[in-house]
Amino acid sequence: MKRKVFDAEFVRKYGILMVLVIMWVVMLAVSPTFRTVSNAINILRQVAVNGILAIGMTFVIMTGGIDLTVGSLVAVAGVISGSILVAHPDQVIVAVLAGIVVCGLFGAMNGFFVAYMEVPAFVATLAGMTIARGFAYVYSDGKPYTLNSPNFRIIGQGMAPIIIFLVILLICHIMLSKMKFGRYIYATGGNIKAAEASGVNTRKILIKVYVLAGILSGIAGIVLASRTNSGQPAVGTGFETDAIAAAVIGGTSMTGGIGTIPGTLVGILIIGTLNNSLNLLNVSSYYQQIIKGIIILGAVCFDIVSKKKSK
Repeated sequence: MKRKVFDAEFVRKYGILMVLVIMWVVMLAVSPTFRTVSNAINILRQVAVNGILAIGMTFVIMTGGIDLTVGSLVAVAGVISGSILVAHPDQVIVAVLAGIVVCGLFGAMNGFFVAYMEVPAFVATLAGMTIARGFAYVYSDGKPYTLNSPNFRIIGQGMAPIIIFLVILLICHIMLSKMKFGRYIYATGGNIKAAEASGVNTRKILIKVYVLAGILSGIAGIVLASRTNSGQPAVGTGFETDAIAAAVIGGTSMTGGIGTIPGTLVGILIIGTLNNSLNLLNVSSYYQQIIKGIIILGAVCFDIVSKKKSK
């Protein structure tokens, strides 16, 4: 009996990491291109944007919510910063801060409706997603901004996106695992009524979490705009899918109260490795969407089953 309990606990904690290792072993064996250092760097660079989004999504899901606005906010950050840089190519700091602040305000709007108006997170952020996307189109008049700022371009080139991602990863891991804010998030997501009875201002926590998700979406949008040298109102469509997938695959429970940043890192690496591997194997993008959907469903089912067995 003890042996079975140990095995179940081991699989629950390290099963998803084992999946990542198996994926790497298989691809190292079948694809010479996958073995190259340049491909490894390419995977990390590709997951940087979605990884930043997934970290913000992890915080939100851990409170028992969801944030569907992240993809639209990527576009908002791009057009806001792009419009400033087109007029003033040297005002990089102003452009970056403006894009991030506006996205943070959208996050605050989401948090307000979830925390104070008690609108279900899915509905509130679905509306927010539509509003943010419309805002991006109205603000840019539906046209992309072509950026010619050398200083801004540095943000998205070379190892910079990877470094930005890893720094955010470390900071957010410390916030969640070492700080009072993190403990309050676990408490809010685990049992919001018990958290309130313990003196936790859950409304304040919810707003902070959605603001954080908005800010991280803004940073992701800045990195992507720098990589592509453009601020586009249509960019970011569907990004929320990979962000949710990475968080859930990494062990974040959709019912709240459970999750870690290292787990989300493993989840985003699985998504990145999967995308890279399927491209190298010339698998159609249509089939890739089906595979991702199956993986998300499988991760949620695994979470439900593991919870039932632990009771």
